[in-house]
Amino acid sequence: MNILAVIPARGGSKGIARKNVRLLNGKPLIAYAICNAKECAAVTDTAVTTDDAEIAAVAGMYGADVIVRKAELAADDVTLDPVVFDALIQMEQKKGCRYDTVITLQPTSPLLAKDTLDRALAAFCKDSRDTYISVVNRAHLSWKKDGQQFVPNYRKRVNRQQLPADYMETGAFLITKRECVTRNSRIGAEVSVYEIPKQEAADIDSTDDWALCEHILRRKRVVFRADGFKERGMGHIYHCLTLALRMTGHETVFVTNRNHKEGYEKLKASNLPVYGIETEEEFYEYLKKHPADIVVNDCLNTDREHILRLKQLVRRVVTIEDLGEGAAYADAVINALYDFGASNPNHFTGAGYACIRDEFLITSPKPFSQHVSSLLVMFGGTDPGGLTAKIYGMAQKLHEVQPDMEIHFILGCGYPAAENGIDSQPQINLYVHEDVRSVSYYMRQADLAFTSQGRTVFELAVMGVPAIVLAQNEREQLHTFAQMENGFLNLGLGSQVTQDTLLSTFRWLVNTPQIRREMRELMLKNHLEKSTDRVLDVIFKDTGAYRQAAG
Repeated sequence: MNILAVIPARGGSKGIARKNVRLLNGKPLIAYAICNAKECAAVTDTAVTTDDAEIAAVAGMYGADVIVRKAELAADDVTLDPVVFDALIQMEQKKGCRYDTVITLQPTSPLLAKDTLDRALAAFCKDSRDTYISVVNRAHLSWKKDGQQFVPNYRKRVNRQQLPADYMETGAFLITKRECVTRNSRIGAEVSVYEIPKQEAADIDSTDDWALCEHILRRKRVVFRADGFKERGMGHIYHCLTLALRMTGHETVFVTNRNHKEGYEKLKASNLPVYGIETEEEFYEYLKKHPADIVVNDCLNTDREHILRLKQLVRRVVTIEDLGEGAAYADAVINALYDFGASNPNHFTGAGYACIRDEFLITSPKPFSQHVSSLLVMFGGTDPGGLTAKIYGMAQKLHEVQPDMEIHFILGCGYPAAENGIDSQPQINLYVHEDVRSVSYYMRQADLAFTSQGRTVFELAVMGVPAIVLAQNEREQLHTFAQMENGFLNLGLGSQVTQDTLLSTFRWLVNTPQIRREMRELMLKNHLEKSTDRVLDVIFKDTGAYRQAAG
């Protein structure tokens, strides 16, 4: 079967000057249609019909046959039917053949995927219909004017998903039998529509359309690899969620070990795409089947083999808090909690690369209070060191130091209160909150906090809440930010700190507001508001993508 793809491209574009040859994401607009046709195995020949020498030169450079369009076929009021017919006749004379099928491809539809065109053409060849027209379903509640009245175009007011299909031509392609192409028509008696994905339906007619297409073409597919479970905690999951939610406009997917229930369930509840695995081999296989532009690996120490295998599968590999040998082979290493490797140009370390959730960026710290009226206790999503129970066990003594103070325990999704014997005690103003959606609300009420040495310290710093810090484990003790120079009173490994030490430290801070004020000022001097933006810049560096982030 001989199939001809005809791409009509006039030179006199008025909406966007030189539209067909202008670079869209680094490639001439017309090149997208040419490449789609050339890469479609079923297409025999690809022809560009134009009246413009520059368009003709670009078309020839991309391997298309060029049909010089006569002036009378390039006027503003000429439809595509005679233009395509003229190109068909000239190509049949040039190639010495008769085509069976003719496809009209519009250069103004750069988002049309080659696979969509392949499927449409395959379906057409199996069908007895004369013509296929590309459409998109635009079912909406709509109105029309009838005389002086406005009346609905629907019978019953229902949700959009329940409305009958309303197909709108996209202009991306029109596939038709050869005998249906005449000077006055390209549509046969038997017509079918071929629905294409909405994201491929853009038709560039204005500068706004152009900007939208450029934005979509620049977006990247980012795969996050992170796990969360009791022994490790949930920091890696929350960290990657923070980044993913700031990547609006890019495609993000999470890959996580489905056997690590706490992290897996948290990701599923986020309504972002999640793919469960059990081994790293499954991860590699996933990337082979679902190519990505960037992998963000937030799984602690990596080895050389793992990073090198990832680099064979994706263009850019970024690791988070990576102290393993694999870090030397990653394209970038981001360690907000560690200051190691600062001399390496691919290492981005320190608090300037902390990921701050949006809720903390839109909530301002409350004014300093001389009196401690609210104490916040939070030790992460799973609290592997059991530090919540340690503070809870001395709650009565804390209450005796400051009787009118409220004590708020914030428990993560991996630390169920009932199983750990943690419950509210209103008689001493103690309240337990599980899996809180808006932590910033409670931080803004707090005058003092007990916390671990993980990423929560950055959030406390943004909110200016003086904190007593207990490390969950020896690795967490390596985190460099939670020190007095940044406003934190760090007591070291939590398992080794006695209740007497905790109580005396608490009493001292309650009774010395000047120290708490100084701690608060040191915290706020860090100005962490732009740190997430810096992380996004590192992740997307050299990928040709615009960072999709606020600020």
